[in-house]
Amino acid sequence: MIQFLQQMINGLSIGSVYALMAVGYSLVYSIMNFSNFAHGGIIMLGAYFGFFFLTLFNWPFAMAFLGAAICAAILAVLVERVAYKPLRMRNAPFLYFIISAMGASMFIENFVIATIGPTFKTYPTVFSREPFRLGPLFIGRLDTMMFVISAICLAALIYFIDFTKMGKAIQATAFNPRASALMGINTDLIIITVFAIGGFLAGIAGVLFGMKYTVYPQIGFITIKSFIAAVFGGLGSLPGAVIGSVILGVLETLISGYFSSQFRDLISFSLLIFILVFRPIGLMGKSTEEKA
Repeated sequence: MIQFLQQMINGLSIGSVYALMAVGYSLVYSIMNFSNFAHGGIIMLGAYFGFFFLTLFNWPFAMAFLGAAICAAILAVLVERVAYKPLRMRNAPFLYFIISAMGASMFIENFVIATIGPTFKTYPTVFSREPFRLGPLFIGRLDTMMFVISAICLAALIYFIDFTKMGKAIQATAFNPRASALMGINTDLIIITVFAIGGFLAGIAGVLFGMKYTVYPQIGFITIKSFIAAVFGGLGSLPGAVIGSVILGVLETLISGYFSSQFRDLISFSLLIFILVFRPIGLMGKSTEEKA
């Protein structure tokens, strides 16, 4: 029982970071109806920004953390302007968006390899590695921080989407972009905002992910787990992305704890195939209604 609770705590920590990544996929999908595969590259860049701000510039952690998130948000908007806006202006088929997203992802990864190098980089120790002790349970300080930061960010995002004018405009655009434009909503601004929010959260997730593990150019592939979580929860559904991420994080941790970490990825991708075959819209996805 103690081991089960310990694995659940670890799973919630990982799942909360998956959720930060997954909502980026869901936000873009809800507006543009395609999966932004360049999102993993933005997460990777966020991890690198945080690393260099801490090690090269010796910024305080909070400043490096916020700086990485802002830089990731700017780059996410830049990707949209360069890779997707020209296609939107020509009403290109969605297949073109998918190909452009994959091209942008490969460009980002290879740009990092060519300029920074392919080697692994380890974040400096910011927090004590001594875990909290709660009875027989041990709770890592970093795991606690990951969960708290992720929960705060997700709560702020839900408030923004549900209770602000811009959030209402995002929901309206997700429901019907053409009608929203006719009603005076600047859909181009909505798209920029969505990419900026997704990039900001990706930067935060990148720093947390880099602190938990290491930073390397292929980290974007690892973050495909967040895409699996978004599909599992239902692409286009923010609550679905969060629920899917938590379930995936806990499931992976339990599999690693009770069996072997070698089965973790196998289970994740099997889950993706299962959900695509039997319930393509995911746990909470909807075909066209209220995607944001």
